[in-house]
Amino acid sequence: MAEFLQFCASGLTVGAVYALVALGFTIIYNASDVVNFAQGEFVMIGGMTTVFATAAGVPLPIAVLIAILAAMVIGLLLHRLAIEPARGASPVTLIIITIGASIFLRGLAQIVFDKQFHSLPAFSGDTPINIGGALVLPQSFWVLGGAVVIVIALWAFFNRTVTGKAVLATAANRLAARLVGINTSFVIGLSFVLSAAIGAIAGILVTPITLTSYDIGTLLALKGFAAAMLGGMGNPIGAIVGGLLVGLLEAFGAGYISSTYKDAMAFIVILGVLFVMPGGLLGRASVERV
Repeated sequence: MAEFLQFCASGLTVGAVYALVALGFTIIYNASDVVNFAQGEFVMIGGMTTVFATAAGVPLPIAVLIAILAAMVIGLLLHRLAIEPARGASPVTLIIITIGASIFLRGLAQIVFDKQFHSLPAFSGDTPINIGGALVLPQSFWVLGGAVVIVIALWAFFNRTVTGKAVLATAANRLAARLVGINTSFVIGLSFVLSAAIGAIAGILVTPITLTSYDIGTLLALKGFAAAMLGGMGNPIGAIVGGLLVGLLEAFGAGYISSTYKDAMAFIVILGVLFVMPGGLLGRASVERV
């Protein structure tokens, strides 16, 4: 039982990170129909910027704020300099643009930072907490709690603010949103800024556990995309469910079968689900009226 709980704790922790990355995919996809494969780089930017800022003597809270702001600026620049000029391009073209942006950001990170692995000190110490025989690091609660706070904050933003409702309106029908006076270009830019902030926070929270480096974004983007597809692309709740499921699949696969194939096993199960339900677990069937 203790072993089962240990795998659950590990899977939920990493799954919360995948869920936040998938949530970033979903926010941008809903607002602009763009699948942003640079989403994982925002996680890297959050972690690496915090590490180097604290190494330079900046207090951790201020370093965290700097890292989030840096990611938000880069997210806005990605929209203004890469996505906005390609408005009207095919989905494949936009995907290639985001992949190119991901490669560019990784190369830039090598120059600005370095190629080494880095970590942050745990926010609440390194002494594990015993839960039913499973030893859980206090940082895991920061990751899970941070994910919950972000989800609640996003719900409040989208349902309780005018700007959030404008984002929802743009996601529902961009042309209709423009006709009623919504600045859809601003809304799409805002979606990139929000997703960048979410990715940076995820990177900051998980770095004390998993370390960070300039190239962690690629695998995180793939896992986040898989989680978004598993839950149902465009469905925020599906992104959260998909992320947690991917994390649990990896943890149990590594624990009970082999850690060598944990990535492969997760993707095989996801592909199996998508073959049966192409819209994902919580996706809705689309209806086209002619």
